[in-house]
Amino acid sequence: MIKIPKYVEDLKPYKAGKPIDELFREYGLKKIVKLASNENPLGPSPKAMEAIKKHIIEIHRYTNPAAFDLVNAIAKKINKSPNQIVTGSGSDSLLQYIISAFSEEGDELITSKGSFIGWYVNVNKYGRISKQVEQNNNRFDLEKIAENITEKTKIIYLANPNNPTGTIFTKQEFENFLLKVPENILIVLDEAYTVYAQSNPDYPNGLEYDNKNLIVLRTLSKAYGLAGIRIGFAVGHEELIKILYKVKLPFEPNSLAQVAAIAALNDDDFLRKTVELNNKSLKKFKQIFDELSIKFLPSSANFFLMLFADEDYTVKFKDECLKKGLILRHVKSFGIPNGIRINSGTDEETEFAINVISQVQNQLLKEYNLQPNI
Repeated sequence: MIKIPKYVEDLKPYKAGKPIDELFREYGLKKIVKLASNENPLGPSPKAMEAIKKHIIEIHRYTNPAAFDLVNAIAKKINKSPNQIVTGSGSDSLLQYIISAFSEEGDELITSKGSFIGWYVNVNKYGRISKQVEQNNNRFDLEKIAENITEKTKIIYLANPNNPTGTIFTKQEFENFLLKVPENILIVLDEAYTVYAQSNPDYPNGLEYDNKNLIVLRTLSKAYGLAGIRIGFAVGHEELIKILYKVKLPFEPNSLAQVAAIAALNDDDFLRKTVELNNKSLKKFKQIFDELSIKFLPSSANFFLMLFADEDYTVKFKDECLKKGLILRHVKSFGIPNGIRINSGTDEETEFAINVISQVQNQLLKEYNLQPNI
């Protein structure tokens, strides 16, 4: 028998939701709206789509291992040296590289409870010790995280805004935290939703800090609409980036992802429309949540986290919405069993979701014999 490490045996494979065509058949639906995965409701950047079309004839060739053109385009966009940047197939692949490069089996990696599931999965996959600190008022508690640092701590993961809560920690909180973390501990700052949060004057832009033990992650999956081709990048001190190049796959990201990303980075009009639509959609959701007395967290991202009384009600709510054609994300796997995440949509998708949520909430309140403020 081939021996499998216990931490690998204990892993649970990613379980995707039902295919949309299966949902059509199972429930006899005429319309389905998916607001479960924080995707851009406008679709991909038009400039990115055009770039992919032009580059199709080149996909028989291997891409540049250093992603030279893309790295230089990013460097120009964010005003950093190309030597401070490495690209990958989304944040997930970059997190894998960071964990494998800067820690060993048995090392302690700290983050918050109720944060990005991709971090938890990767920590467990590599046999590291996952230390999760309680949140404070549904926000990362940076002071408590600093207090939990030990000699075994190698990496601290922070998501700002956090997924799935949508909450942020402030510039002052982050700067105080940086002073408390020893230089031999790597800080990973995941800014997947920074496009939606950057208008907040209290929001810290990770790229403004040059700490030698800081790596900032960015993705084009969300605001730029490129989730399907997986593209992200990490920014950090040159010595850290050199190490990441040693462990990353040589021809990643793929060539279509690279040319799409270069084009999308310059599609300012698309980005503006994306943020405007997001603000409009979330404003409508906030209004209906207030009317229906559905508790939700303030968000600086492109989604809201709804919170219900218990897991039973939460699962029922998600399932009843699904039967009516609205796909939402139950975030039990993130550590919040009574939470459901919903991302912004087009005007039509938002109105459809509001109608479904209203029907389901009123139906369940009667079924559970509850008052509106559950």
